[in-house]
Amino acid sequence: MSQLAKLWEQQKAQIIPGLRAIGITSLAVAGLVIGVKQVGGWQPLELRIYDWMVRQRPEAPPDPRILIVGITESDIRDLGRVTPSDADLAEAIAILEAKNPRLIGLDMHRDVPQAPGRDALLQVLRSPRLITITNLGETELDRIPPPPNVSPERVGFNDVPVDQDGIVRRNLLFASTETETFYSFALRLAIAYLEEDGISPQPSPDAEDVLQLGQAVFHPLTLHSGGYERLDDRGYQILLDYRTRRQVAHTVSLHDVLTDQVPDSLIRDRIVLIGTTAPSSKDLFFTPFSPAEVEVARRPGVEIHAQMLSQFLSAAMGDRPLFTFWSNTQEWLWIFVWALTGGTLAWLVRNPIFLGVTGAGLLGTLVGFSLTMFNTAHWVIVGAPAIATFLSMGTVITYRAQQAQQQQKMVMKLLGQNTSPEIANALWQSRDHLLESGKLPGQRLVATMLFTDIKGFSRISEKMPPEELLLWLNEYLAAMTEEIQQHQGIINKFTGDGLLAVFGVPMPRLEAREVDQDAHHAVSCALAMRRRLQELNKGWKTIGLHDVQMRVGIFTGPVVVGSLGGRDRMEYGVIGNSVNSASRLESCMKDRQVDSCRILIAQETLQHIQNDFEVESWGLMELRGKDQHIHVYRVIDYLGMPKDVPDSPTPPNGTASSDAHQALEPEEDRRSEAIADA
Repeated sequence: MSQLAKLWEQQKAQIIPGLRAIGITSLAVAGLVIGVKQVGGWQPLELRIYDWMVRQRPEAPPDPRILIVGITESDIRDLGRVTPSDADLAEAIAILEAKNPRLIGLDMHRDVPQAPGRDALLQVLRSPRLITITNLGETELDRIPPPPNVSPERVGFNDVPVDQDGIVRRNLLFASTETETFYSFALRLAIAYLEEDGISPQPSPDAEDVLQLGQAVFHPLTLHSGGYERLDDRGYQILLDYRTRRQVAHTVSLHDVLTDQVPDSLIRDRIVLIGTTAPSSKDLFFTPFSPAEVEVARRPGVEIHAQMLSQFLSAAMGDRPLFTFWSNTQEWLWIFVWALTGGTLAWLVRNPIFLGVTGAGLLGTLVGFSLTMFNTAHWVIVGAPAIATFLSMGTVITYRAQQAQQQQKMVMKLLGQNTSPEIANALWQSRDHLLESGKLPGQRLVATMLFTDIKGFSRISEKMPPEELLLWLNEYLAAMTEEIQQHQGIINKFTGDGLLAVFGVPMPRLEAREVDQDAHHAVSCALAMRRRLQELNKGWKTIGLHDVQMRVGIFTGPVVVGSLGGRDRMEYGVIGNSVNSASRLESCMKDRQVDSCRILIAQETLQHIQNDFEVESWGLMELRGKDQHIHVYRVIDYLGMPKDVPDSPTPPNGTASSDAHQALEPEEDRRSEAIADA
């Protein structure tokens, strides 16, 4: 298999489980979030975010087409009553009409006489330029009728739709009973104003039941518009587009009008709205701006109607577009995309700090996009996709933590504590494509095997009680294990007084230099074992033990590695002819023990370590159980190491060369006879 194919197999082993986990998590999280959204669970959050985005929109200047005449607290004190008398109201309307406004809207109930001046008020109310109000209420008993003798075409209801949290976010155009349809106060004023500009209401070309006024098509809100869910969509409603935070239009007091202090230019050709602005009137409403207001959290009803009126006029003239919304399907897809994005991010990014920073950036991107869309009159939900994002991230992180725990248990179960820190770290970093279904899948790779055994262990064991023997053996094996770990090997198994260590697993080697390095580590490890054994022998002499000798066999070649066993018991298996060859090298010619630790390697290992170590050739030999002969070499020491310094801990560096065994040919000739006899 080519290196490219091996890399692809490794990547595929990691990508496929990741895609599966991300896909399942994203679908599950998106389904959960959408389900909660459908029952209105996210509506309070979405409306809070909506209010925040309203406050971030650029404010427009006061509408020059509207003038508000507010009845202030000062007016009430001057008049000596909570509401102006019919006479004062009639006088104010007459003064305004004399200055040629286009329309006058009276946002005050006058179904009950406020003496004196009833006849005078009824007289001015006959003006075709005057629009009055009625209040529909919740029931027929709550209804407040308009002033008497005013034609229905000049009456609009002043009911304001309020959300459950008390904030006005919607603009009600029409309300209907079984027998009658009512226009809102602001809509009546807008239609009358626009008629002089040749604009009249008509059905939309796309739908007869949808109102078009000038350039604007007023699509009504539905149950699931924007962040709303299960909206009370009775009547014909649109989203209220606030023109500005406070001063929607120029405002004067009733006293200014009665004393004729208002310039004609502020009245001529405008819509004049008359209403109470005094806080004591209780005609006050919370708006999306209220959470940010310190002094005045609620706005007078006449200003709310001015906002609605300004919205109608601006939309019809094409100055400010009406809000649009995505369909349910689009919003569901939007939520899924963010759940998928969050899950993917959590799968790919493992550093907690970077993951937190990236997650914050992801949230900023979502908010920034939605705010940009909102400023162009498109309400794109934020809360539900944000929750889906972080819920998906949390789920994937939890899954990965659980998976990591299971994988860690599996790796430790298979490999135990018998690895170096470097290998343990490499294993853990590559665990995703190493582990499949809780197992290490079988894979073919090139590794270097190292077998050890104690010479004459049976005789040693006969001279020691079992308890002492166990302690002594553990001391020996602990020292050998430490050297193997320091040289980046893995102990595959203990064989009583011996062991099998492997260099080059479980990560496959993709380059020849990596195989060379594994072989170098194995031979260096064997030399380090020799030094440790010499140190141990010195200590054992003090307690009356004879010198212990050991044999090492090293072979480099192809093996198959992976999990062996069943569900209840598994171990990390290393299988192949190369394993047998290393074992046979260790046990061949047992009586030929030339030093305390005899290290034999084959030509297959020598070719990876040439010019690094001094070796002597034992010639072409037949190993027990092998049909073919192999070249055997004994490792003496590091190449160039002084003979009188056998225990030097620091080997000199060297590079591989094909001439290493050729340099030893005279030594081989001198020993040929002994080898032949053996």
